[in-house]
Amino acid sequence: MQPYTHEPLTNFSEEKNKKAFQDALDFVQSQLGKHYPVVIGGELITTDKKIASINPANKEEVIGTVSMVDLELAESAMQTALTTFETWKNWAPEHRANIIFRAAAILRRRKHEFSSYMVKEAGKPWKEADADTAEAIDFLEYYGRQMLKIKDGFPVNSRFGEFNQFHYIPLGVGIIISPFNFPLAIMAGTTVAAIVSGNTVLLKPANSTPIIAAKFVELMHEAGLPNGVLNYVPGSGAEIGDYLVDHPKTRFVSFTGSREVGCRIYERAAKVNPGQIWLKRVIAEMGGKDTVVVDKDADLDLAVSSIVYSAFGFSGQKCSAGSRAVIHQDVYDEVLEKVVALTKTLTLGSPESLDTYMGPVIDERSFKKIMSYIEIGKQEGRLMTGGEGDDSKGYFIQPTIFADVDENARIMLEEIFGPVLAIAKARDFDHMMRIANNTDYGLTGALVSNNREHIERARREFHVGNLYFNRGCTGAIVGYQPFGGFNMSGTDSKAGGPDYLILHMQAKTTSETL
Repeated sequence: MQPYTHEPLTNFSEEKNKKAFQDALDFVQSQLGKHYPVVIGGELITTDKKIASINPANKEEVIGTVSMVDLELAESAMQTALTTFETWKNWAPEHRANIIFRAAAILRRRKHEFSSYMVKEAGKPWKEADADTAEAIDFLEYYGRQMLKIKDGFPVNSRFGEFNQFHYIPLGVGIIISPFNFPLAIMAGTTVAAIVSGNTVLLKPANSTPIIAAKFVELMHEAGLPNGVLNYVPGSGAEIGDYLVDHPKTRFVSFTGSREVGCRIYERAAKVNPGQIWLKRVIAEMGGKDTVVVDKDADLDLAVSSIVYSAFGFSGQKCSAGSRAVIHQDVYDEVLEKVVALTKTLTLGSPESLDTYMGPVIDERSFKKIMSYIEIGKQEGRLMTGGEGDDSKGYFIQPTIFADVDENARIMLEEIFGPVLAIAKARDFDHMMRIANNTDYGLTGALVSNNREHIERARREFHVGNLYFNRGCTGAIVGYQPFGGFNMSGTDSKAGGPDYLILHMQAKTTSETL
């Protein structure tokens, strides 16, 4: 098999690429308004209750509708997945991986189409959507290859007269609960990791981005995935989510989303329900309050771009977003001034235009939450730019910066999940590290510094799952920077890392006396 590096990003300065993407956008526009049924065991089921997917940049535009499962259908999906597991678990790992590789090839051919659905459904600007699709392809390629690496287990010692083996077997039925912010990459990655490991799954996508998930389910079946392995069950989190998390036959839950929901899932999954003969496994990637730290001897232009693009990429709706900056007092004023100036150059508008840097936030609920935090910020810091939102057509919020924020202020400690950056001043490196570690989270962080001693200290002391030196704190590449955090950022399940598939399996030792 050819060695795989990672899927390249599209160069939109080339006219042919620009035209290809525009053509894909036009095609997706022609597909709007369709209905997507529930998929259970290959059967397409239309229900009375529907979710309408709305374009967050244009509230009048309906991307499509999806059928919602009720408890009866959720139970039907569970029974289908249980039955299918009995055959799927016995498929050769190579054959499972081959389906995933075929899916990656189809997705690569339809890359701009899937990206265009994200422009429409998630409000992602071209480059963010393109990166999302590239990451999805990387997840498929990486997890397929990882399965081939670990399919025979690992060598263990055998004494004279015995033969010992150590290998992995699948867990069972998993519930995949995916987020809106990487509606293809994270949804596809978590789903495929479970499937290639030999499990069957019930996929409950985010209610604001269910169409992209429906398109992916179609793609997986086109790639040859047997019916019943991947079941598509959109529905209410409070109703369907709780029911499936509590279900005695659920073997594991793979969740990406907010801290509140993640903690609730963790707590519910810990309870052993009647008829349950295992302890459920939870893979949770929750939130972040991530810091870009700027040392006094840093490359200041690099520091400025690292702060701005980490804070405002995809309108700050990333768990990895650098939503706070901590700057050494000696360079504070200069960096602040440059950060504000660069932020003022960012274009806010329709994600359908290539020139747009920042599109809308995802929905009305997010809009209201972020705007309420901006009001808090006006009490806690000095508003440098932004601070206003407009939800007349779509959910647009200006990139917003608060300076001179106390290290214990709410906008420094709480995850906002929007285009809001809090900046604090630090006295020295000890103070910087103290602020960097003063949240409940521990997902990503960045240190911009040319001081080797400080870099090595941060390597030890900066308590995050993904720490970057002299770059921004977003944009982990599958297989290069395995992604996942500490503390309230989740279970440190490193997506796109060498041990991720093992979370979806259990180890079995066999010992034969000869």
